[in-house]
Amino acid sequence: MPATLMQLEILLPFKVFARKSGVARIVAETADGSFGLLPHRLDCVAALVPGILACTSEAEDEYWVAIDEGVLVKAGTHVSVSVRRALAGTDVGRLRQAIEQEFLVRDEQEQSVRQVMARLEAGFLRRYARLSA
Repeated sequence: MPATLMQLEILLPFKVFARKSGVARIVAETADGSFGLLPHRLDCVAALVPGILACTSEAEDEYWVAIDEGVLVKAGTHVSVSVRRALAGTDVGRLRQAIEQEFLVRDEQEQSVRQVMARLEAGFLRRYARLSA
């Protein structure tokens, strides 16, 4: 593989979601908007928001992944994307719907679970304080 192409690795918390070599261009979304990476761009780190990660191979093949929030690190020609969740697909419209339905709904559910856990912890601490007094 020529040195002018990148290797992309998408990492989930407990596994490698995808590895792509021969990547000529990557487009990712941050809180400040979309930005592109080319092989000769300076090394960088970026905080990603839920959105579509697009990469294009040297042969102009495109690959799209719906990603949750995470971090992108470019070091030389190696690009690592670490995210909480990811979904691959060929239809960008469906991937956008998946982001809205899957990732944002899960975030609401996780927030509800955190609230319940906080109430349980507070109740436990109150009872413990009574026993200690």
